Amino acid sequence: MATVLHNLKHIQHEMNEACNLVERNPDEVRIIAVTKYVSTTRAQEAVDAGIIHLGENRDEGIVEKQSAINGEVAWHFIGTLQSRKVKNIIEKVDYIHSLDRLSLAKEIDKRATKKVKCFIQVNVSKEDSKHGMSEEEVIPFVESLQSFTNIEVVGLMTMAPHVDDEHTLRQCFKTLRNLKQRVQALSLPNCPCSELSMGMSNDYRIAIEEGATFVRLGTILVGNEE
Repeated sequence: MATVLHNLKHIQHEMNEACNLVERNPDEVRIIAVTKYVSTTRAQEAVDAGIIHLGENRDEGIVEKQSAINGEVAWHFIGTLQSRKVKNIIEKVDYIHSLDRLSLAKEIDKRATKKVKCFIQVNVSKEDSKHGMSEEEVIPFVESLQSFTNIEVVGLMTMAPHVDDEHTLRQCFKTLRNLKQRVQALSLPNCPCSELSMGMSNDYRIAIEEGATFVRLGTILVGNEE
């Protein structure tokens, strides 16, 4: 298995090319190393390579790795979050990428002792297998969160279909970017909505061309040890 540093250099080259193509500053795009399928040792290798954002999709994964990782890390919860699990992760994460319903928002707001940076998960592709709210639900949902003092909607998140068709992927990412702009235009307190969490190992370059500010990279960066 190639080192994380070797993989990272290749990814950064690809990211720079994508940014140059659309005249973006590469510093606008941050990599989240998705470490759910690798050991703590491999996750530590990512941190040692200079990655400061780590993503886990299970509360057990956050607890296990956070207790063992050395270095300054921003922790991202990127999986489906059950309301009953909020208490397990709320003090351990910096970002939640899967806010998709009012009951979850209420639990986060109740349990948090400080403002939590949240991404609203949007099911742009309308696939039954994916979680997230519909495009039409997002703005009413954002407006309903304004009394929640512990939630800051920093952006929107989506998962594109796992296909090779570039047009389909691009349309998915464009839709989320346009929706983000509509939310931003509301100028709501606690809702800067300046970030786009989109793009994974197979489509991150297209996502960057379409405005991603966070890309979630697992296999291509840290590999898969399971």
